[in-house]
Amino acid sequence: MARIIDGTEMNMIGDRVRELRLKKGLSQQALSDKLETLAVYICRGSVSRIEDKRRTVTDIELYGLAKILEVPIESLFQQ
Repeated sequence: MARIIDGTEMNMIGDRVRELRLKKGLSQQALSDKLETLAVYICRGSVSRIEDKRRTVTDIELYGLAKILEVPIESLFQQ
């Protein structure tokens, strides 16, 4: 099966997630903990890999990230 994203980047939102997380004053662990309250399980290491674009993001995870970071989903795709 062909990949949607060519190259080494596995997602399009990593930089924006990092930016918004830092703006809210959250550590990667705190973001992980808050996601867990929504039954979205992304460990601290996976948050790091998302931000480094070394991990894909599922639709459920995308929803949870947008909720916790208090932004519309589409804003995660803005630079």
